[in-house]
Amino acid sequence: MTGASYAESGVDLQAGERAVELMRPAVAAAARPEVIGGIGGFAGLFDASRLARMRRPVLAASADGVGTKVVLAQRLGGWDTIGIDLVGMVVDDLVACGAEPLFLTDYIVCGKIVPERVARIVAGIARGCAQAGCALIGGETAEHPGHLAPDHFDLSASATGVVEADRVLGPDRVRPGDAVLALASSGLHSNGYSLVRRIVDGAGLDLEAVPSDLGRPLGAELLTPTRIYARDCLALAAECEVHAFAHITGGGLAANTARVLPAGCDARLDRATWQPPPVFALLARHGHVAAGEMERVFNLGVGMVAVVAAPDADRALRLLTGRGVPAWQIGEVVAGAGRAELLGEHSGARGGG
Repeated sequence: MTGASYAESGVDLQAGERAVELMRPAVAAAARPEVIGGIGGFAGLFDASRLARMRRPVLAASADGVGTKVVLAQRLGGWDTIGIDLVGMVVDDLVACGAEPLFLTDYIVCGKIVPERVARIVAGIARGCAQAGCALIGGETAEHPGHLAPDHFDLSASATGVVEADRVLGPDRVRPGDAVLALASSGLHSNGYSLVRRIVDGAGLDLEAVPSDLGRPLGAELLTPTRIYARDCLALAAECEVHAFAHITGGGLAANTARVLPAGCDARLDRATWQPPPVFALLARHGHVAAGEMERVFNLGVGMVAVVAAPDADRALRLLTGRGVPAWQIGEVVAGAGRAELLGEHSGARGGG
């Protein structure tokens, strides 16, 4: 009887090493001048000496994944963009408090490591980091045979950012009279996919089919990568009097906006200011999902909210438009009890993009 080996248990160490070599160019492209060394060490290194020149630097940290959107990525072979989703979910939580994302580390776990597939996932993460202006300084790729099926994978990431203490954004700055601006999403982003998959499977929807109201395959629409707002939000905060940002993720527009309201303020959000992109109506129709449930689960076309001083609202919208981010005033802050409320009915005035 021969002794047991790691390879016989399903773990291919050489495949892991090959994946690291394939991802090196993409990781190198997602660097910043502060990065010390490259991947392959036990920890990523980042020169933090710039922080010493700040008056009172506050570090911000965030961790997240992409939820069950990975199931659709597995089904459709969508390896190239799921990493962008991952970065967006993490760094845009950081920027919500005004923090500049500095660096990110990822964790990818596979039932079986296919080096080329892992490299494509990491290349997407690197592209997302480049969009956000942060460095990809390291990560881990693990193989879990017997835990995950050979073609299955999952991924998560954590990131660190920094903001001056007197520039931290949030409820303490929000006041009645502030304007509430909506920044359009690129689609579903990375929330609500357990319901999406139930609708797709329950209604027998063909992911390769091209619905007339979408103009492209349903699967491609559902895998549209998350819009990353980090640089746009930082530019907005640098030029305008921004009081808070709300990243619209699980829980929807009202619940996430309420997270940045103080106890003495409400936000009145007007549905008539925009029309959700067609994919949301398609899902609601095929899944017989009530309007209230859609608003609790999905972003409905609004991926980020900015609360700004009313005199700066027009300037803020011009800045966002100039940066290629569709945006509009969705409401205002009034005296209240810390609630966000959606009013009116959707019109055809505006859609996400």
